[in-house]
Amino acid sequence: MLAAMSTAVPRSSTQATAVPRDRGDACPGTLRLHAADDGALARVRLPGGVLTVRQARTLVDVAERLGDGDLHLTSRGNAQVRGLPDGCAGELAELLDAAGLLPSRGHERVRNIVASPLSGLDGRGLLDVRPWLTALDAALCASEAARALSGRFLFALDDGRGDVAGLDADVTVRATADGVAELALGAAGQALHVGVAEAARAALVAAEAFLEAARTSGDRVWRVDELSLSGDELLDAVGRRLRTEGIRHERRDRATGRTAGPPPGVLGAGLSVHVPLGRLSAHQWRELTHVAAGELRLTPWRGVVLPTHGTDPDESLTRLAATGLVTDPGSPWLRVGACIGRPGCAKSREDVRTDAAEALDAIEPNGLPLYWSGCERRCGHPRGDRVDVVAAPGGGYLLSTAVSGQKPRTASMDDPARLATALAAITS
Repeated sequence: MLAAMSTAVPRSSTQATAVPRDRGDACPGTLRLHAADDGALARVRLPGGVLTVRQARTLVDVAERLGDGDLHLTSRGNAQVRGLPDGCAGELAELLDAAGLLPSRGHERVRNIVASPLSGLDGRGLLDVRPWLTALDAALCASEAARALSGRFLFALDDGRGDVAGLDADVTVRATADGVAELALGAAGQALHVGVAEAARAALVAAEAFLEAARTSGDRVWRVDELSLSGDELLDAVGRRLRTEGIRHERRDRATGRTAGPPPGVLGAGLSVHVPLGRLSAHQWRELTHVAAGELRLTPWRGVVLPTHGTDPDESLTRLAATGLVTDPGSPWLRVGACIGRPGCAKSREDVRTDAAEALDAIEPNGLPLYWSGCERRCGHPRGDRVDVVAAPGGGYLLSTAVSGQKPRTASMDDPARLATALAAITS
C-alpha cells in the first residue's frame, strides 16, 4: 500500500458475486515456497507486522545466508525472502522456528493479521490493539478449523483511527468511541458490536463461520466477498455462532475506513520510516534493529514503525535517513509502488522498479499515487484512487486512472522518461 493514499471504502449490504476457485490456494509461506525467476520465495507471516529485535536479526541473517541478502515487505506487513536455492526449505524452517517465527506449522500461512501500527504509541487510537493481536494469533493457532483458511484470508485490528479498517480485510475488528468493538466481515455494510474483551475470540468465530458457510453452500472460495451468501446472511450465521459461544452482540451500521498509513517522522513515542518499493538492504535492516527499542512494526504501506522508549527519536531518524530510508513526509517515494517486475518474475514485461525510480521526478506532490506493474495482474496493487502504470505487450506502458466514481482515463507511454506528459494527459 501507499502511505500517501487516503480514501473511504464503499460498503454495500450484499457481498460480491461468488468467485469459484478451481485450484488449491498456492499462496507461499515458509514451509511452502514459491518458485520465481530469481529463485524460491518464502513469505514469513508477522501478525500485526510485529517482530522482536532478535527475530529481525534472524530474518536478515536468513536473507544473507540463504537468499538475495534483502528483505522485501508486503502490503500485509509481512516479510519475504527471495532468491532462495533449491533444497533450503528444511534449514529455513529450522532457523525461523528457533526464533519463534513459526509457532504452528499447520497455521503458518493463515496468520494474516494487520493492526494499526501506531497503536499505543501516539495517543490517537481509542485503545491499544496489542492484547487483541496476541489473543487472536494464539486462538488462530489453537483452532483446528482455522487450518482450512486460505493464505489470502485477512484479519484487521483497528484501534479506532480507521487506518487498517480500510484494507478490505475479511474480518475487521475496530474499536469504537462507545467502548465496544465493531466486528465486520468483508464489504458488508453492517457489523456486529461485541465487548472489547471478547473481540479476538469473536474474530476467530467469524472466520470459522465463513468456513462453515463455504462448506454448506459448496462454494470453493478463499475470501469472504467471494461467497455466494449475502452479507446479511453471513452476519446472521456469525451471530448464531456468537450466541452459541456465549458472546453477546448487537447489530449496527458499519463505520467507514480509510487506507492511510503513518507518515514518516517522529510520532509520539514512535518513529516512522518509509521503505522505497518495500525493499530493505541488510544494512538498512540492521540499522533499524539498532535504533529499535525492543521491537519493529512493519506496516501494510511498506513502512516501519519503531517504538522510541529511552532513545533520541530525532537522532535515530537522522541515522536511518543516511541509509536511504524515507524520513521526509514530502518525499515522492510515498506515492510510488511497484510489483517485483523483471528479473524476479517471468510474467513481467519490464523492469518496472528501475523505470519507477528513474521517473520519480515526474511525481507531483498532490497528484494521484502511481503503481507500476509488469503485467495485467497488478500483483500487490494498492486499494483506493491511483494511476496504474502497466507494461504493455508490445513494449512501453499503458496508464489508466482508477478513481472511485469516475470512468478510467487512459494514455500510452513508450518511454518512462515521458511519464510527466502521459500523466498530464489523463489527470489534468
